[in-house]
Amino acid sequence: MTGVQTCALPISAEFEKWAARHVNLIRSDVQRKHDNMAKAAFAFFRATFYRWAQWWPIVCPDLSRAPQVLAVGDLHIDNFGTWRDLEGRLIWGVNDFDEAWPVAYTVDLVRLLESCYLAIEEDHLALTRKEANEALEQGYRDSIARGGTPFVLAEHHRWLRLLALNELRDPVLFWEKIQACPKYKGKLPLDVLKLVRDSMPFRAKDYALKSRTAGLGSLGHPRVLAVVTWHDAHVVREAKQLTPSAWIWSQHLKTDQILSHTLIDTAVRIRDPHVHFAEHWMVRRLAPDCSHIEISTLPEERDEERLLYYMGWETANIHLGSPKANPALKRDLARRKGRWLHKAAKAMLKVTLSDWKFWRREYRTAK
Repeated sequence: MTGVQTCALPISAEFEKWAARHVNLIRSDVQRKHDNMAKAAFAFFRATFYRWAQWWPIVCPDLSRAPQVLAVGDLHIDNFGTWRDLEGRLIWGVNDFDEAWPVAYTVDLVRLLESCYLAIEEDHLALTRKEANEALEQGYRDSIARGGTPFVLAEHHRWLRLLALNELRDPVLFWEKIQACPKYKGKLPLDVLKLVRDSMPFRAKDYALKSRTAGLGSLGHPRVLAVVTWHDAHVVREAKQLTPSAWIWSQHLKTDQILSHTLIDTAVRIRDPHVHFAEHWMVRRLAPDCSHIEISTLPEERDEERLLYYMGWETANIHLGSPKANPALKRDLARRKGRWLHKAAKAMLKVTLSDWKFWRREYRTAK
């Protein structure tokens, strides 16, 4: 495979050239992503899923042949958040499905645990690698065994609800950031514009379109906000242009299929009623309680083992959406003993850190 020895600049350039055939990349945002990638290993890890997908079958050949499910792919500890269901209840779970693709179920577990190890390295988590591994794996095993259940933060999971609604998700700060976004100067496709309009709670005519910069893996993809005032309060919808999964690029597949909506529909999940798809665009509601939650923004006092247990459980909720694969998955999981997950996450962490050091050195030299 081309470029597996080093994560040189040409590898990212090759992927971005491929991505640009599917979305109108915003070059200033791509440059910002490159800067962030050079600053910290965790940011590099989040921004280079395409590279991780290249390494996976080489570093973990046995695990890469495990039973396939429709998986998240780019799963990590910052890919969890909250939304409101049709009853207005707060729901917690996986927040981003941009890289959804049929792959070994072990992909999501290894990548999620590797992200925990990186967070421990950068002091965003205070527990040990062993504690992180055991909590995440046990949550996954328990959910698979019991058929999974979604996280409704009402009568149950009060601890998680208080964590999700911590003071760092202040509505005032959230809306200040939204209002500070610059005016969008382009044109949305008509079907996407119609989807945005139809998703509003009323027939809005005077909404403002703004450009939003967010994420790391999808940084550079167009994100357009439709912002309007309704009864003296803000309402916002985001339209984000999607690329096909990086799995397609890494495996040289002849397709541009996007499976995000399929995964959302099939998982053990209470859907966000404000998430809609049109061609290669996704439209969703944004609000202080309807967004992803970064580990670095959580209160210092938190039960991290319990949180990782829940993340493992939610990962199984996603995989249980592939019922035909469940018998083989259960058999495969039952035979995996000892520290198999730790060893795989450690091996993938090693190549990620090596890639990051190459990137940082080459990027600084190029600048």
